[in-house]
Amino acid sequence: MAALLAAAPLAAQTVGQPLPRWTPGTLDIHQINTGRGNVALLVLPDGTSLLLDAGDGGNPPPRGTAPRPDGSRPTAEWIARYLRAMGVSAIDYGYLTHFHDDHMNAIVDVAARVPIKKMFDRGWPDYTYPAPDHRELQAPAFLRYREWITRGGVQGERLRPGRSDQIVLVKDAKAHPRFEVRNVAANGEVWTGEGTETRKLFPPLDGLDREDWPTENMCSLAIRLRYGAFDYFSGGDMPGRPRPGYPAWQDVETAVARAVGPVDVAILDHHGNRDSTNAALVSTLRPRAWIIPVWSADHPGHDVLDRMYSTRLYPGPRDVFATNMLDANRLVIGPLLDRLLGAQGHIVVRVAPGGASYQVIILDDAAETYAVKAVHGPYESR
Repeated sequence: MAALLAAAPLAAQTVGQPLPRWTPGTLDIHQINTGRGNVALLVLPDGTSLLLDAGDGGNPPPRGTAPRPDGSRPTAEWIARYLRAMGVSAIDYGYLTHFHDDHMNAIVDVAARVPIKKMFDRGWPDYTYPAPDHRELQAPAFLRYREWITRGGVQGERLRPGRSDQIVLVKDAKAHPRFEVRNVAANGEVWTGEGTETRKLFPPLDGLDREDWPTENMCSLAIRLRYGAFDYFSGGDMPGRPRPGYPAWQDVETAVARAVGPVDVAILDHHGNRDSTNAALVSTLRPRAWIIPVWSADHPGHDVLDRMYSTRLYPGPRDVFATNMLDANRLVIGPLLDRLLGAQGHIVVRVAPGGASYQVIILDDAAETYAVKAVHGPYESR
């Protein structure tokens, strides 16, 4: 069981002081910066814990950046130390958006340090979609993960779009009846927004040129988390802008956004890559706060930021935060990055009990003090 220690009230975040611990009824969403890949810790209102990805994509020059806090420990160790520092000694749910190194390469090593009880992914137990010889299903990181989950190191389960009964509160669900995690997409199957109904976005593979088959990013998992009036969206690396000349159905974002609707906080798909965060998604989700998990000089795209900030796509204010924005990005993108409210650090969304309001808190990622660098909000949930 996760050891989640008592903490100060929501209003007690103080710049320069360590982040107060989670308290019962609060929802915490930690976008953790390692400089190596995507990883998020969610501590749900009853203390149920969810680890969303655990990536280690290495540092391929010239696009990479330095590890955080430094290179003295492997990525999995930094992640595990962060979890324990936040009072989490075991993970109720692990969750892999898709099978790329920068989202999954550290998960087995994290689990060796902080046990994971159940893993959700897009393919358990047979991992045959879109084909057994799919490139990512032959990669060393996936083969190691599959061996771990197959030998019973953790309970495996495939995420089923449309359902809201897979990721549930396991400690005190009755105390939080207005909490829900809705599965939105996996392998191109997308929730319609009605009941548990889904539809297949991808056509049958028979007859398609292999070059047009769904990519690993297109198969990404997506969820909408709802807590009272508060809504949060995470969609892995799903694309929304097919490459020139490729089929229109490879736009996954538009169908997903229609099902999800407006949210308060959204994670940028594919770290803000140029194939993501299309106009339909921006205008439909309309978040008050965007979070960019970034550690590479080619993320985000200038055109992505332009869409995110466009008041023609949706009116009103919006605040944008990034985990690790490099100087190289600033040289290329320019003034749009001056509008970021946070460009370096762990990003914590702390939602008040009941979900009526939330804060966005930036933590120092250069050391393990987890000192508060800035506090934004409170924002009123919609």
